[in-house]
Amino acid sequence: MSVFYARLRMVFDNYTLIIIGVILAATFVPAQGSGAVFFKWLTNAAIALLFFLHGAKLSRHAIIAGALHWRLHLLIFAFTFIFFPILMVMLTPVLKPLLGDELWVGMLYLAALPGTVQSAIAFTSMARGNIPAAVCAASASSLVGILVTPMLVELMLDADAGTTGMLDAVLKISLQLLFPFLLGHYMRRWIGNFVDNNRKWLLYVDQSSILLVVYTAFSSAVVGGLWTTVPPTALVILTLVCSAILAVVLFVTTWTSRAMGFNKEDEITIVFCGSKKSMATGVPMAQVLFAGGAVGPAILPLMIFHQIQLMVCAVMAQHYARREEQPEVAAAL
Repeated sequence: MSVFYARLRMVFDNYTLIIIGVILAATFVPAQGSGAVFFKWLTNAAIALLFFLHGAKLSRHAIIAGALHWRLHLLIFAFTFIFFPILMVMLTPVLKPLLGDELWVGMLYLAALPGTVQSAIAFTSMARGNIPAAVCAASASSLVGILVTPMLVELMLDADAGTTGMLDAVLKISLQLLFPFLLGHYMRRWIGNFVDNNRKWLLYVDQSSILLVVYTAFSSAVVGGLWTTVPPTALVILTLVCSAILAVVLFVTTWTSRAMGFNKEDEITIVFCGSKKSMATGVPMAQVLFAGGAVGPAILPLMIFHQIQLMVCAVMAQHYARREEQPEVAAAL
């Protein structure tokens, strides 16, 4: 058993294994009836707390310092909110019959999401990239995505895709996500030191919120017949599709940043911030944008894409770090 677990750890980190366990729990013991009502209430409260803490973590100094590098931020935003959606819409004639309607909706939703915060910054730091710019770009992407993502979803999806109306979605997201975020940022003057000194504890709040949403969403989807409509072969195809799309985006972000004359540090920031999609934002937002059993299939592509991007970008970060050291070694010789 320990050997099997060790082999799993070579592919997945602990948190991903926990998410898989939560999905299995929702599959065999889904929340139903009053239990589903309780978990939905608990999930909404956890999401509000999550975005309150995200707001409290973001300093105004980081916003001002990072915003000065406007060319880099515009390019990252273009990849996140323009290139990704256009690419996915162009691939719709292939993806829709290949994946089926429910997973195709999930792929379009994936394309509309903002970039990650924690992992984008961590990989940029590991690769010796422009860390202040990464902090600003990732944080701004997460904040802007609260308003932009529902608009993109409305543009790309038909009314019968299981989404709420755009105005209704924006109002719900503003109340559930944006308001706690702004309140947390306003409260930073009083709780900022506590938040900065307890980031490890806050990480547990972040991860627990996602686990709650995953369990609630998949419980609803399982009760609605998720695994009868998504066979194992579809999951394999979905994994291959996500891998191919990530490869395309990584190639285009790398080529464009070099063609536009950015230095290596900025290139690293553009690649890691412009190619990643946020599960921390996407999973809670799906709870608002999609109705009932549509949430599970909508976040399934995101969860697979998220794991692939972590594994691939970890290798890329190490590669970037080695390339950065080469000139120094040569100079020493």
